Amino acid sequence: MTIRNLRLSGVSAAVLALGLSAMGADALAQHQLTGRVVDERGNGLPGARVSVPELGLTTSTDRRGEFTFLSLPAGEARLEVSYLGLPPGVRGVNISASDINTVTFTLADSADGVERIIITGQILDSAARALNQQRTNNATTNIVSADSIGRFPDANIAEALQRVPGFAVARDQGEGRFINLRGAPGDFTGISVDGVQIGSPDPTTRAVDLDTIPSDIVAALEVSKTLLPNQDADSIAGSVNLVTRSPFDRPGLNISGQAGLSYNEFGDGNDRRASGTISNTFGNDRFGALLSASYSRTDRQVDNIESSWIIEDVAGQDVFLVDEQEFKDYDTVRERTALTGSLEFRPDDANRFFLTGSYSRFRDDEFRNTLLIIYADGDLQPGATDGNATWNESRIEKELRHRIVQNEITTIQVGGEHLIGGGELDYSLSYARSEQFNPRRAQFLFRSSIRPDLSYDFSNADSPALSLFTSGEHLDLSGYGFRENVFRGQTTEQDEIAARINYAFSGSFLANPTEFRTGAAVRSREVTNDNEQYRDRRGSANPGQPISAFLSTERSQNFSYFLGNKYDPSAVTAYWNANEAQSTDAASRRVPQSTTADYGAEERIYAAYGMATVEAGATRIVAGVRVEHTQFEGSAPFIDDNENISINRVSRDYTNWFPNLTVRHEFSDNLIGRVALTRAISRPRYQDVVPRVEEGDRSSLPVSVSRGNPDLRETMSNNFDAGLEYYFTPLGLAAVNVFYKDLEDYEFTLVRNGTYDGLAAEISQAENAPDGYIRGVELTYQQQFTFLPGLLSNTGVLANYTYTDAEITLASAISGSRTRILPGQSDTTLNLAVFYETERFSARLSWNDRSDYLNEVNGEDSRLDIYWEGRSQLDFSASYDVNERLGVFFEAKNLTNTEGVRYAGDRSRVIEREAFGYTLFGGLRFNF
Repeated sequence: MTIRNLRLSGVSAAVLALGLSAMGADALAQHQLTGRVVDERGNGLPGARVSVPELGLTTSTDRRGEFTFLSLPAGEARLEVSYLGLPPGVRGVNISASDINTVTFTLADSADGVERIIITGQILDSAARALNQQRTNNATTNIVSADSIGRFPDANIAEALQRVPGFAVARDQGEGRFINLRGAPGDFTGISVDGVQIGSPDPTTRAVDLDTIPSDIVAALEVSKTLLPNQDADSIAGSVNLVTRSPFDRPGLNISGQAGLSYNEFGDGNDRRASGTISNTFGNDRFGALLSASYSRTDRQVDNIESSWIIEDVAGQDVFLVDEQEFKDYDTVRERTALTGSLEFRPDDANRFFLTGSYSRFRDDEFRNTLLIIYADGDLQPGATDGNATWNESRIEKELRHRIVQNEITTIQVGGEHLIGGGELDYSLSYARSEQFNPRRAQFLFRSSIRPDLSYDFSNADSPALSLFTSGEHLDLSGYGFRENVFRGQTTEQDEIAARINYAFSGSFLANPTEFRTGAAVRSREVTNDNEQYRDRRGSANPGQPISAFLSTERSQNFSYFLGNKYDPSAVTAYWNANEAQSTDAASRRVPQSTTADYGAEERIYAAYGMATVEAGATRIVAGVRVEHTQFEGSAPFIDDNENISINRVSRDYTNWFPNLTVRHEFSDNLIGRVALTRAISRPRYQDVVPRVEEGDRSSLPVSVSRGNPDLRETMSNNFDAGLEYYFTPLGLAAVNVFYKDLEDYEFTLVRNGTYDGLAAEISQAENAPDGYIRGVELTYQQQFTFLPGLLSNTGVLANYTYTDAEITLASAISGSRTRILPGQSDTTLNLAVFYETERFSARLSWNDRSDYLNEVNGEDSRLDIYWEGRSQLDFSASYDVNERLGVFFEAKNLTNTEGVRYAGDRSRVIEREAFGYTLFGGLRFNF
């Protein structure tokens, strides 16, 4: 062990010594009590508040309804239990001096004045579990149970999170993929499965592609918006823990599942989805096993138009011009497959051993027919204005692309928990793997020899008038000749091994009951990215047949534009299968930038922490510090002018300290306030910090160059959070939370013009902005209107609104300004759901909205910064329980037919317009 790592361990040792010195001999002689709080059906109640008032001790139950007091004196103790939505309970317990003490506490919902619907309703039962956990947690959190997720038409984790206060979703073809929490980029939110950190399958970001993971395999989503010292520090915005099911969630034999089919507005195919879980406990509930599986398939067509905007000097004036357009007609099949498993052994009440695992696979198989109009290959004619131009001798191309991309995320974890030595010890060893690869990525391109004079008019930005679709030169098949085929492949792998250990014990500080906790962790991650790209334009690659031999009879209609007939996938696939080997058998046909896109990285993080939780009457204070030491090594190939390949390397190490102070105060049982001062980190993206230089085709200037920045620094953030929550009786919440994040060295990608190897180039490189901030406010309100008469008493509302303001200050003036708004940050996000709930029937109509946000900074001219237009979406879901075992459900998604739109600086300059339609889904649920 190095001197530096010894210092990290010293943090834990110091806190341990402080705790022992604060404990008197009387405290060391005390005894432990474990228990479980359940409802009348024996289901654990998470977030129940358990207290021993005479001793000033308070704890809460975990997601299984279990709790532990590490230190109680022998003799009689009076326990008080409170749970939102159920009457409180009081019970006396005799604490034995010889053994671990255990107790089971049942809360019934039959007390006077408490209606049964509170605990048995579908929406309200899940709301009760979430609200109780949020109420008792030290940090600012949001909990979403599996039942709550299932009441929305959200097929993956990203879409499930969009309902949580503060979250916004970035979409791909209408499906949620990446998340933005409180206006921060996706890299600022750590994602874990059962506490195991997972990496991104995407080589360009640390943000996890959450469309990889289906929503129906989790038991709950735990969102921590303020961190504690025992949590990994690489979560500036917060962390999301995906909690999978445990056999002890519901002891005994349990079998449940669901299945259904859908209708899609676009495309002939239908969605299908099925999932199931089986679990059991054995040996007097000492051993448990669980297996869960999920499968879904989506067949869909998507319309897409993309336009490239530039600024040119026309008669001494800056004019916005479109130099290229792509009309993309997608036929996609998306599949998600997931498995989770759990084995748990509890030989006695003081010990628990576990083995958990999860596997998620996302496969996106798409055929994309593309019509390309390359205006800039011709000559711009005089008289061009913003959005209106004529180009002589433009070029037309027709392409088919078949791309299969597959993401896989795997986690395995083994560990134990023990009540030992008057304290609680837990440890784990985990392995996580994230992988993205392309089983096929091929392109087949024909180019027309017809060079028409073309004009466009963007007076209607969404549906511009384009002369080509009047003159129809793209429909003249006689002009098309074979241009090239391209074969690509990319494999990105991230493997992480992590070990963690924590120890907690009770004592006192300034005569106040105190829990001391200390621990350490080691994380070692290896990342590799291998890119292969071959282009074949040789005569031997020419199929020797006209384009008509590869076209089908199916029309390609993209919005209002008729593109001609689609390629026949079977005919083109047969060509690819026959030619791929010879097109990729020589290094001379490998595109040089596919070599320099490769990179490797190793990242090791050594961490230690110490913290104390002090109970001072109605106030709970958590104080501590975490320290993390990072060692990083990166490498990437470089090709010189003589085409010799060498390896560029970079290595660095740094240590960061993360002090933490969190205060939770109960003004009353139902009014909770929190204040937190924390510090967090976001390490650079791997491809941005390795010494990588990737150049585009030199035959077209300016040449496109993407390069890494080995001098890139980690982003640090000092955070302030404060919130006030009021919990309604019998079940509801009104909350306000404010936050401020002071950013240092924010990482952003800058695109600007320059020179590379003596050529005019458009250079993309990550840079650090010295200063920046994110600030905002969250408002949350949810309640069932039980005070209304008749059927109206079954109605309720779930609503949240988040406002954020964010800005970064650049190191030097770029396009006349040193300040920019933060990429990925929407000013507002809004969720509003109205529900109706009875014992057997539930329905909700939900509205989700986010405002415009910056997608990419243009370093030369902010007028070409790329934005995503904000979008709103209306969804509906309903379910009916035929009996306790069987239910039916119906979902409707994107009833507003909202499209996805990107634009360059101004909404009149549309870069991309994409439509995917609505989806109707219905099925059955069962539970045995």
